Amino acid sequence: MTLVDVRDLVKHYAGGRSWFGLGRAQPPVRAVDGVSFTVPAGRTLGLVGESGSGKTTVGRTMLRLQEPTSGKVVFDGNDVFALDAGRLRALRRRMQVVFQDPYSSLNPRMTVEATLREPLDIHGLTGAVSALLEEVGLDAAFAKRYPHELSGGQRQRVGIARALSVEPQFIVCDEPVSALDVSVQAQVLNLLADLQARRRLTYLFIAHDLAVVRHIADEVAVMYLGKIVERAPAAEIYAQPRHPYTHALLSAVPEPNPRAAKQRIVLPGDIPSPAHPPPGCPFHPRCPHPLKSERCRTEPPPLREITPGHTAACHYAEKPM
Repeated sequence: MTLVDVRDLVKHYAGGRSWFGLGRAQPPVRAVDGVSFTVPAGRTLGLVGESGSGKTTVGRTMLRLQEPTSGKVVFDGNDVFALDAGRLRALRRRMQVVFQDPYSSLNPRMTVEATLREPLDIHGLTGAVSALLEEVGLDAAFAKRYPHELSGGQRQRVGIARALSVEPQFIVCDEPVSALDVSVQAQVLNLLADLQARRRLTYLFIAHDLAVVRHIADEVAVMYLGKIVERAPAAEIYAQPRHPYTHALLSAVPEPNPRAAKQRIVLPGDIPSPAHPPPGCPFHPRCPHPLKSERCRTEPPPLREITPGHTAACHYAEKPM
């Protein structure tokens, strides 16, 4: 059963003006430019891409932490963008977020107990703080501590406990382990997987590291310059990527066995400005595909199904790299 249905989501930011506001208005920044996907109940969709690809904006706009330009998000039959403030507040019990930086997402003046008690009071719920801490692997004694007294991994566990306190169904995990040490990353990923199995949670897991997403996602969607350029079941996208951008990202994943390591693909230049996207395929200025042609420079490729359940936005997706 589909729990979350995102349809043609668009988020543009107004362009600024040069010359102290006196010059010509700049074009809008196309942070998210027509993104669609579904997330079945109890499953995890990994949303990956470089910094600036728009993946965090997707998560924040879905939850209406910022308002969309256009599009629709349907959560369990509810049109999220059509809800008034009262109904949106009630729905937010069921849709939560775990932020990237566990320190800046916690109030430094509040103890762990006050942090976890606050959402319970807002929504009129009862619950034991000690039980929440135990569920995320922390001792009850942590309730009296402040954020600066905790390690990065402990702070992120508190952030996860805060999200769990209102008993949500869907959690946006916005790069929840990118600020943590590698050993702690594994612990937090295992915790998220255990919580998903225990509570039947649904995740949108946002990350730039495909190696991290591999351990938790059932499906993977790859974003580039505000658009999804490839989506497939996790096992298939790692075994046979169809888009050259996905191929390049996978080549950068560290391989513990040097003999099995793939040749690294170094993409030229940086991701283009979302205020001035290139014509045709947005990836063509950096594309290493040997069949790249004039068609790529002039004709935007549609996101199409290459094999059952595997879609890619590349004119030459059927051809091997």
